[in-house]
Amino acid sequence: MLLFSSKKELIAHLATLKNTSTTVGLVPTMGALHKGHLSLIKKAISETKVVVVSIFVNPTQFDNQDDLKKYPDTLDADLASLKNVSEELIVFTPSAIELYSNNISSKEYDFDGLDKTMEGKYRSNHFLGVATVVEKLFSIVQPNKAYFGEKDFQQLLIIKKLIENTNMPIEIIGCPIVREPHGLAMSSRNERLPKDLRIKASFIYETLLAAKEIFGTKSATNVMNWVKNKFGKQPEFDLEYVKITDQETLNPIKRKQKNTKYRAFIAVYVDGVRLIDNIALN
Repeated sequence: MLLFSSKKELIAHLATLKNTSTTVGLVPTMGALHKGHLSLIKKAISETKVVVVSIFVNPTQFDNQDDLKKYPDTLDADLASLKNVSEELIVFTPSAIELYSNNISSKEYDFDGLDKTMEGKYRSNHFLGVATVVEKLFSIVQPNKAYFGEKDFQQLLIIKKLIENTNMPIEIIGCPIVREPHGLAMSSRNERLPKDLRIKASFIYETLLAAKEIFGTKSATNVMNWVKNKFGKQPEFDLEYVKITDQETLNPIKRKQKNTKYRAFIAVYVDGVRLIDNIALN
């Protein structure tokens, strides 16, 4: 396994590997790796010749600086996990100065409103920060494919829009949500939950599954109100939002249409830890 912290050295090394038949996969992460991340990496290994995993806690996508300070630093454990997956991986661990030079700030983008709802509404400029760092990583690695989890489904759509807007020749691969045994979507934030609440947090996924069932016969408004009522009876949970939208545009449903895919999204605070999840409804 090769470890780089310098973008110049990484670019030079990749240049020695690339030829007309070499495919490069990129898995961008912020570390604190779990089985969800590892599933993305294994997918990349199965589809590309060279796999680069980046580990970088991106300051420009945090609207809450306290949240940034609390983000776990587990680099040694992360590297051990990656080595267990494959010793052929290339790992990129830049500093903020290395990626951003002396201007640690976000670019401006137009994502046709995809960044203004849900996570974008509650986390100011979050997606501008995400897109900025992802574009930088894409420019450095120049992958053929890049892999992102569907837990952050809104982010996945925005990265696809970034590719559309910039015309970078990169295929964006969305990978299914990996869940803990009790159903909670795997997230680095889960580690901040006490064990009992981590198990109770399976209520989030259980509610989404029930909402999917109800969606077959009820309107989106009825389903969302039902979800709000369920969480209102759970004192450990503070529901921030539940939304049902068109899966491709994230526009809210006015009336169900045939041949349109819908998805439910949810954000919940559990003991001060913010968790998100989503589920395809049809």
